Amino acid sequence: MTDLKRKLEESYELYNNPGFIPHDPICIPHRFNKKEDIEVAGFLTSLLSWGQRKTIISKSLELIDRMDNKPYDFLMHANGRDFIRFENYKHRTFNGDDCLTLLQALQHIYTHCGGLEVVFTNGFSQGGAFTAIENLYQVIFSLPHLPRTRKHIARPSSGSAAKRINMFLRWMVRNDGKGVDFGLWKGISSARLICPLDVHSGNVARAAGLLQRQQNDWKAAEELTANLSVFDAGDPVKYDFALFGAGVNKQSFF
Repeated sequence: MTDLKRKLEESYELYNNPGFIPHDPICIPHRFNKKEDIEVAGFLTSLLSWGQRKTIISKSLELIDRMDNKPYDFLMHANGRDFIRFENYKHRTFNGDDCLTLLQALQHIYTHCGGLEVVFTNGFSQGGAFTAIENLYQVIFSLPHLPRTRKHIARPSSGSAAKRINMFLRWMVRNDGKGVDFGLWKGISSARLICPLDVHSGNVARAAGLLQRQQNDWKAAEELTANLSVFDAGDPVKYDFALFGAGVNKQSFF
């Protein structure tokens, strides 16, 4: 085992630990047992996951509370009047209009498209993570919406690293028995996931020689994932725990 792989494995084991769940946005979907609740809560939380983690958790809890703490059931039974309660919701640049659009899109996805798992699994079968995320964008914005809301759903075709959606996919797909990621979606291989890439993980990856590209964009996310695949071809995204954990905690293991 190379020194780099050993350090990645050690950091992965350190941060892929249920003890970190309460301090991470993944704690929101972990409040639920029903598959669809986990999916909806996880997807909404992932979209809100920028800024301080404490604030992300607080605003995600607020959103789920407005859904009567039954996100899937709420979506399946909500009518126009039920959505009024979200008009004044706000998290950074994500406002009530954005919230209404995405909630109604999720309602459409579960009512007419078979749910998030089907939408993503079909996309992966057609062309991997790139196509899956692009297809999600098309499904959501095939419905009436304000142009401003488009910025909240990343598009790899516009260069975005799609960090938050890739993080959501990690939550839903990976199943390593550690109790952090859920492993609910069986039709997508962990080997096909793309590593979530942001400022923290990007800085650590460059310091480790795992990433040469300077922009934190889709090409960089692909490059990082390919380099991590050398250490674990079946589950390269597991090292997201190592890179992100070391980055946010300002710990260098290289």
